[in-house]
Order: sequence, then structure tokens, then C-alpha cells
Amino acid sequence: MNNRVDVPAIPAAPETGLARQLKARHLTMIAIGGSIGTGLFVASGATISQAGPGGALLAYALIGLMVYFLMTSLGELAAYMPVSGSFATYGAHYVEEGFGFALGWNYWYNWAVTIAVDLVASQLVMNYWFPGTPGWIWSACFLGIMFLLNYISVKGFGEAEYWFSLIKVVTIVIFIALGLAMIFGIIKGGETAGFHNFNVGDGPFAGGFAALIGVAMVVGFSFQGTELIGIAAGESQNPAKNIPRAVRQVFWRILLFYIFAILIISLLIPYTDPRLLKNEVSDIAISPFTLVFQHAGLAFAAAVMNAVILTAVLSAGNSGMYASTRMLYTLAVDGKAPRIFAKLSKGGVPRNALYATTIVGGLCFLTSMFGKQEVYLWLLNTSGMTGFIAWLGIAISHYRFRKGYVAQGRDLNALPYKSGFFPWGPIFAFVLCLAITLGQNYEAFLKDRIDWIGVVATYVGLPLFLVIWAGYRFSRKTRFVRYADMKFPDSVQ
Repeated sequence: MNNRVDVPAIPAAPETGLARQLKARHLTMIAIGGSIGTGLFVASGATISQAGPGGALLAYALIGLMVYFLMTSLGELAAYMPVSGSFATYGAHYVEEGFGFALGWNYWYNWAVTIAVDLVASQLVMNYWFPGTPGWIWSACFLGIMFLLNYISVKGFGEAEYWFSLIKVVTIVIFIALGLAMIFGIIKGGETAGFHNFNVGDGPFAGGFAALIGVAMVVGFSFQGTELIGIAAGESQNPAKNIPRAVRQVFWRILLFYIFAILIISLLIPYTDPRLLKNEVSDIAISPFTLVFQHAGLAFAAAVMNAVILTAVLSAGNSGMYASTRMLYTLAVDGKAPRIFAKLSKGGVPRNALYATTIVGGLCFLTSMFGKQEVYLWLLNTSGMTGFIAWLGIAISHYRFRKGYVAQGRDLNALPYKSGFFPWGPIFAFVLCLAITLGQNYEAFLKDRIDWIGVVATYVGLPLFLVIWAGYRFSRKTRFVRYADMKFPDSVQ
């Protein structure tokens, strides 16, 4: 049987009409700031309490290393082929067309549902200041703000995300500075700081391997959004120069903003502190960041952290609307979604795709309002798996891209950015990401009676992806792309 697949050449962004208005500073902030959210500001406390300080640090180090390898892989692809469809396009051209199709639709769906999640979170945050105001009013206002930021031009999204991310980064820098001052005795307050906190209770690795796997999933979710630089590549100025610069900074920012922050929390607050177990968005007062600020004598810490967390929620929603809109647009350009979504405004914004994404996000939010909690939770669970599937897609696409590139005798030195960790980087990222994906609810299979409802709710996103992929593949009779048949653009714009 002939396995040859006629793969179309990959269009550069200017040919598709998207405007290159994202500057280097936008990409730099999106690269790390886009992934900083409630997972770090709030849920990090629960992570430390469940796995112990050593387990939490190990989990953040492993997942951080995996994310860095993934970003170097994505950086090589995006610098060479800056397209708005990003890894969905790469999956279609260097793995299999149906694979890219499924990646694209699942990623669009993931971020569209995430918008609804952020709208619910915004109610909880605003309730801190305005407990008597109906929550839906805030959700409607924030949905309107997110829509307008993405409606006018891509520069609106870029500027908003830059300042959102800058607020989060500054908060963490101040937190680390205060934490170090407390550790070295410059500022007095709270419990006695030091490594003795690692030896309380069951020691640094409380809960053992099961707890480590459990928190690894939470940590993984907290890093999701870093891949947005791949989506933004199609609208960035001078991507061959700016994307490698943003990727190179990811490692140090992960080390500083995640691992160092977790270390400081562990040194200042014993993991047995019962307040860490209760961490959730609805109670800002027990965020580990709030606790440390309060120990430093800042009485208004809860109000400040509430404002920062609101910024994180708006940032996530803003990014979600941008990413899902661009993905739907690219699917339409490639003939994998209705052509109406490929239409652009004069400013280069795919507004029809934006309308559709806003409506879906709003409808998902309504399911949480009118007593349809079961529907909402299923939507949330199906979207939760998709971020990991996207990461798997990046690792697979980069591995096959590089293999095909070399197989056709092309010069690796001609790449604008070359990942220095090939092939072990994408292999390590793929194996670890797959282990986390399949292990999300492995304990359900170890019980006397398997909790099938819990299993389905956790893993439903994975078969959904496979069904979409298989449906496209069998209906279009597509095959895996051979290395010899891969097409590479001759230049980068």
C-alpha cells in the first residue's frame, strides 16, 4: 500500500493575514507569566502538605525540567515555522493529518472550557470584596473585558497579557525577597525558619510515592499555558530571533518563580500546618503566599494577594480566549473547520472564531449557574486531560520533525533555534508526560471495587481525543507521514 501523504506547504503568518504585532517583551512575559496562576499562588500549599517539602520540590523540579524540554522542542519548531496553529499544524505535517486535527480541536475545546472555569473563579475572588453582589455580574463583566481585549487587535491581547504577567512576576519577586529576609533573620515573624521544617512529621517525603504522583499531576496543571508561545509565534515580530530568546529564559524563570518559591514556603511554614491543607481559590487568606506576607507584618496581605489572584484569573481567561480563537482560525484555514472562522478583520483578528469561542465559554459557564454541576464537572474533566495531550503532541512532533529534517539531508545549523537536548529531551518529556496522564487516577484501579465513575470522569478526555483522531483518519484515509515525504518551508518570515 502506498503510504505517501501529500502534505501541503506550511504557510507563513503574513500569507494568512494575521498581523505580526507581538513584540519581544510580549513573548518574554507570555513564555513564563502565562503559566503562573492559582496553581502556584494557592494550590502550592496543598502540594507541600500532601507530599512534604522534599516531595513538592522534587515534583516541581521534574515537571519543570519536562516543561523546559518541551519548550525547547516547541521553540525549535516555532522559530522555524511560526504559524498560529502551532503544534496542531506540526502534528498534521510531521506525524499524521488526523493527529493534528485531533490536537487542534481538543486544544480549542480545552481553552474554551477554561474560560468558563476562570469565570467561576472570578466570582469567588470578587466575593472577598463584594459578598452581597450576585456573582454572575462579575463573570459577565470579565467575559466582556476578555472579549474586548481580543476583539480590537492582537496587540490588545499582548499588552494585557504583558501587564497581567508583570504583576504576577513582581509579586513573586517581592515574596522571595521577603522570604529570604525572614530566613536570614532580617525580618522577624511567624514560625522559626530553616531546614528543620523538612524533618517534622513523616520527614521531607511525606506520603511516599503515591503522594508524589498525586502532586505531580497538580504541578503539571500549574505549568500549563507555557506552550502559548507556540500559538503566539504566528503573530510575533521577528520570530526567528524573539522565540529562541523567550525559550532560553524559560529555564531560569521556572527555577526562580516555581522551585525557589516552593523552597521558601517550605522553609518558612511547616508542611504539617493545617492551614496548607485547605488551600483553594475560595479562601485567599490561607494561600501560602498570604501566610508568609502576614508573618512579615503585612496586615493587608490577604487583600493584596486577592488582587494578584484576580489578575491571574483574568490572565488565564485572556490567554484562553486568544489561544482557542487562533486554533479555531487555523483549523478553518486548513479546511478542518467551517471556512467562516477563517475570515479576518482589517486588523488581522479572526473575529468569527472569537465569537464562537466566546459563546462556547459562556455556555459552559451557564451550566455551572443553573444547577448543572454534573455537566460542568464533566466538561472540566474532559478539558483537563487536553493540556497533557498537547504536550505529548509537541514531543512527538519535534522528534519526527528533526528525524525528517536530517533524513532529507538538511543542515541543522540552518535552523534559527536548535534544541540541544535532542533526542533525549523530547523522549524524556514524552515518557514523563504519558506517565502523569495515565497515572492521574491509578489508585481507583487498586481498590477492591473499581470506581468506574471516577475513572471515566478522570480519563474521558483521552478516549475523546483518540475517537476524534480515528474518525478523521478512517474517513479521510490518511497515513503517518514518512520522513521522505515531509515538506519544510525554505525560509522563515
